[in-house]
Amino acid sequence: MIQKKLLVTDRVRCPPREGFSWIDRRFLQQYAAQLTGDAVLLYFFLAAVSDKQGLSFYSDASIAARLRMREESIVAAREELVIHDLAAHQPPLTQVLSLPPGRVARGGLHGLRELAHSLQDEEPNR
Repeated sequence: MIQKKLLVTDRVRCPPREGFSWIDRRFLQQYAAQLTGDAVLLYFFLAAVSDKQGLSFYSDASIAARLRMREESIVAAREELVIHDLAAHQPPLTQVLSLPPGRVARGGLHGLRELAHSLQDEEPNR
């Protein structure tokens, strides 16, 4: 059995103060448009499968099978999330982090439109 431990103790995520989604809408407004479609999909997957502290221990092979992606794409997408300070990774654990503070919001619908366009532009990695 895998022993779970927090990787970043001062960044435990919690439900957003406003809205009703477990995924903080600031993710879409401030981060998603900067990420590849693979990274956005992986973020949503990790948010869906993680526990209340944001921890999950799915293997790259298991995630790849569930998302119908190559393992190399999972590794690259996770690294992108780590670089953008959205996740921490120390095998076998990945922790979805609370969103970093201090970003200036770019406007909700504008960010969603950019996300939709960026996802349309992505070529499938299958």
